[in-house]
Amino acid sequence: MQKSFNNAAIYAVTVVVVIVSLLLGISIGSLSIPFSTIIDIFLYQWFGTPLNSDIPTNLVQIVMEIRLPRVVLAFLVGASLALAGAAFQGLLKNALADPYTLGVSSGASVGAVIVLFFGIQLPFVGTFTLPIVSILFGLCTLFLVLLFTRAVERKMSVETIILAGIMFGAFFSALISLMIALTGEELRQIITWLMGSVAMRGWNYTMMTLPFFLIGSLLLLWNSRELNAFAFGEATAAHIGVDVMRRKLVILTGASLLTGSAVAVSGTIGFVGLVIPHMIRLVCGPNHRLLLPLSLLYGGAFLVLADLAARTIISPRELPIGVITSLIGAPLFAVLFFKRMKRKT
Repeated sequence: MQKSFNNAAIYAVTVVVVIVSLLLGISIGSLSIPFSTIIDIFLYQWFGTPLNSDIPTNLVQIVMEIRLPRVVLAFLVGASLALAGAAFQGLLKNALADPYTLGVSSGASVGAVIVLFFGIQLPFVGTFTLPIVSILFGLCTLFLVLLFTRAVERKMSVETIILAGIMFGAFFSALISLMIALTGEELRQIITWLMGSVAMRGWNYTMMTLPFFLIGSLLLLWNSRELNAFAFGEATAAHIGVDVMRRKLVILTGASLLTGSAVAVSGTIGFVGLVIPHMIRLVCGPNHRLLLPLSLLYGGAFLVLADLAARTIISPRELPIGVITSLIGAPLFAVLFFKRMKRKT
């Protein structure tokens, strides 16, 4: 009973944090918009409630067509990266595992840069070419990392997987640098994309990533019990009835779907998948039935606030959101990692 109450309280606080972060992301900018005005506009747009006569009509367009899609996209990207990071960490039983250390993000970035560099558009999928190619490259990278690890060491230790991921990530980063060196007019677009941003994306990009976000999230949340079992080792998981290879494949696929779609629409944004699950694990424990949804929600809220900082710190200019997440995430993770290692000694 007490545990259920505690979980309900945690979710209640989380929902408040998410709502406040979304409202702040919409409210603050070159033109400040009060929360009450934003709520009035939502009621007007979604339920046909009469619009307050004091609200200028141009504010409706600013909220619904400029700020809301940007905030929603930032939330989806942050939620995707944090959830994928929590799944990778749970599966590999290592807090240093995330889409970037495993090379998945770098592979997905190569796919996206190839689409941008060559202007590729696949038949039948049209505007979905960018996320689909990015996801496929992310999945292929993960497959190569695991294949290489298996060739080097049959027991496939976590340390070897992470080292292989870093190696492939470095190789793909070099490929991206080569394409940047060869490019011409596309140079600015590719560099801006690589630094990470959700600016000027609009509803098209949000709708582009939404189906992959929903599928990937459902795959991981559905396997939270199996991730708890993996914490005791694959042999124990198999003993209690978990189909180890099948579940590993499903979890890796779901995490790669989230990573690839996030990278495709926002570029390279680091440390979200590394720091957010780690912090939640320290506060709420390792139970993935709680860890996964909280990582999703707090990851989304964190990136909304990071994007808010990116566009207001040196306003009217904007910083790349990847710079903000790295400036916050790297020192924070260093502190958390230091405290964790000190507790072991």
